[in-house]
Amino acid sequence: MSRRLIQAKTYARLGPTSIARVAAYRLGLKSGRHPVQRLAAPVAQSPFFRAVDAPNLKAEPNRSWDDRLWWFGWHSTPLPDGMPDWFANPFSDAPQPDASLDWWRIPDFGTGDIKGLWELSRMDWAVAWATKAACGDASALERLNLWLADWAERNPPYKGPNWKCGQEASIRVMHLVAAAWVLGQDQAPEAGLADLLRAHLQRIAPTMSYAIGQENNHGTSEAAALFIGGNFLAGHDPRADAWARKGRRWLEERAAALIEPDGSFSQYSVTYHRMMLDTYALAEAWRRHRGLPAFSDRLRGRLVATTGWLRAMTDPETGDAPNIGANDGARLLQLTGTDYRDFRPSVQLAAALFQDEDAFGPGPWSAPLRWLGVPDGQRATPLHSASFDDGGYHVLRTGQAMAVLRYPRFRYRPSQADALHLDLWHTGRNLLRDGGTFSYNADGAEWFGGTSAHNTVTFDERDQMPRLGRFLFGDWLRAQSVQTVQTDGDAASAAAGYTDSTGVRHHRQVTLTPTGLICADSLSGPFRQAELRWRLCPGDWVLEGETLRGNGVVITVQAEGETLVPVLGTTPESRYYQHRDQVPLLSVSLRNTGRIVTKIGF
Repeated sequence: MSRRLIQAKTYARLGPTSIARVAAYRLGLKSGRHPVQRLAAPVAQSPFFRAVDAPNLKAEPNRSWDDRLWWFGWHSTPLPDGMPDWFANPFSDAPQPDASLDWWRIPDFGTGDIKGLWELSRMDWAVAWATKAACGDASALERLNLWLADWAERNPPYKGPNWKCGQEASIRVMHLVAAAWVLGQDQAPEAGLADLLRAHLQRIAPTMSYAIGQENNHGTSEAAALFIGGNFLAGHDPRADAWARKGRRWLEERAAALIEPDGSFSQYSVTYHRMMLDTYALAEAWRRHRGLPAFSDRLRGRLVATTGWLRAMTDPETGDAPNIGANDGARLLQLTGTDYRDFRPSVQLAAALFQDEDAFGPGPWSAPLRWLGVPDGQRATPLHSASFDDGGYHVLRTGQAMAVLRYPRFRYRPSQADALHLDLWHTGRNLLRDGGTFSYNADGAEWFGGTSAHNTVTFDERDQMPRLGRFLFGDWLRAQSVQTVQTDGDAASAAAGYTDSTGVRHHRQVTLTPTGLICADSLSGPFRQAELRWRLCPGDWVLEGETLRGNGVVITVQAEGETLVPVLGTTPESRYYQHRDQVPLLSVSLRNTGRIVTKIGF
């Protein structure tokens, strides 16, 4: 099939409405006639927050920003004595965009990965320092006002790269409202804060159609910002009610469109799922806080399911979760100082709001509930094995082990060629792991979205689907021979397969027990060489013939009718955005159709 025909079929799968929304937005900007290009707003002036009347010790404050600046949960620099550089990008040596330009005149690419520049302007620090100020820390309040004043002066509406993205503006809205809420100032905000929020909502509202066309968390984030920010500005702006109503409508519509009945989300990503769930959790907590009308039963049903999905993926011992799907470092609402890869604060808040459950018991992951006035739920029932077939995930649990088998159910565009990837966890250790994302705009970053970066089989060193662009694959795979999770005593098993556009077929059967895992891969079709890769956790591994030992684990890989030669090497991994390590890699090659059986003993 020609590349042009593959593109045509792929665009048809994306949907004409979504394509039209994106095209209309881009044509509007290019013509200079888009309503967003006619906006004007004053530069907001300090103060944005005032001193609290009395310390409010609801929970431990987030101290992670006391003396450090953070990017993507891992890279940090000392807190500067003065103001930060809002346009610095610690991950790029390329000249950064001209901050005096109208935002729509700044190109999307060509200055390195712009997410590194955007990160400080998401204002995670504002939420953290608000928790400090709420506990009576006057220096945190002073610094909060100084930084916001400097940001407003150096990022006047609507100039510079920090106004380019409606979702980035939405994240600032949610964080600023959360800061006011924590400080008890959301009912009577300072004029400076109202002006700053007004400028942001003006930026978000005209490009909402473009956000919807993305079919991802841009739409949910911007809808939540309009809903929350609009209600916040009630009585402070005549457009506030219209913004809030628009946000509510799209929150309802996006949940129905993007969240599957089983809770799977359109982006096929664990970290993006968290971002979406945090957004809805904040919207629901705000609705309750303000005594606003309830969302629909349909919306609540989807949020119950999508909370269950993320809880099923989360390791209760460490809070970590499989690094499946795109991972751009996003984390909303840092009301606690837990690590970026700790998903428990998000699950705990959502479980209390949408399921009336306490997922993990007491711990720092409950701090968001305390700050937002959300009561604890009832102790949750233990997790069990389950298939999330709408999104293409088998989650097997038994004893202290968990396995996740990813298979292709692509109603929305896949961002990674990761069909039949297998994640394995035991006693909180991620033994078999996903390669992550690293970056959306860096040399070699596209490799992380390819098949070679996953625990699956590659055929003739190519991706399972042809890459059509930075964020788009063609010839979307379709799952075949799916066997949902079945249990037999302590054992849990599941299976799935696919046939790609060249006629190559891969079927994977997984069985998990408290003492180990068996993975059987059946390969057939017109290929010259197949390579099975197992990406391992860091540690001392020793390969002796067909047996690999290390970290208290024994792994053997055998094929029926063919002698395999396992190779132990290394491969890149990115658990945090813009961070790259090397991890051990066990690989075997097969030149004939056949069956490969991997056995892992704990």
